[in-house]
Amino acid sequence: MTSEAPEHRRRDASATKAALLRAAQELFTERGYERTTVRDIADRAGVNQALLFRYYGSKEDLFHVVLATESRVLVTESPAEQVLAKTLARMLSPDRAEAQESVWLAALRSSGHDSAADAIRKELSQDYVRALGSLTEAGDADLRVDLVLAWLVGLGTLRSVVRKEPLVSADPEAVTRLMLKAVAVLLERVDTDPVG
Repeated sequence: MTSEAPEHRRRDASATKAALLRAAQELFTERGYERTTVRDIADRAGVNQALLFRYYGSKEDLFHVVLATESRVLVTESPAEQVLAKTLARMLSPDRAEAQESVWLAALRSSGHDSAADAIRKELSQDYVRALGSLTEAGDADLRVDLVLAWLVGLGTLRSVVRKEPLVSADPEAVTRLMLKAVAVLLERVDTDPVG
């Protein structure tokens, strides 16, 4: 009986961490960083807020994890040439789950807060930016990547926050094709075929 206890606790810890991460994604998306409290996250996850500190350290650290999760998945599961196409497919998919766009909305709604803006800069300057930067030999690769990120943030803002037409109702594949063609001017090795 005692040999099963550590495994049971591990499973519970895993489930608790996942519930906290999911709750944080949802709340950061709905309210932004500043208006989301540790208590709100813990309540939505159905756990004691002390567990957030135990597993993630702080609200700021958890925000870092939320931002990094989707971009790391994209970078590890895709060749660098396809990362942008897959990002656009997730952002624009009419069937997307809330979690798929939450990273972008969480970042957009939180960018006015200093800690959140710092977290956004740190997370974007790691794996995702490195993957995009590998798609050009240009000496100003960092500037080119920042311009591409500005397009993504602008797309997310106009489509998901401002709800600007005709962007909201535009065919996702058409938007993706146009974006990838434009990006190919800056990142010459980007795959310009939309990912289905």
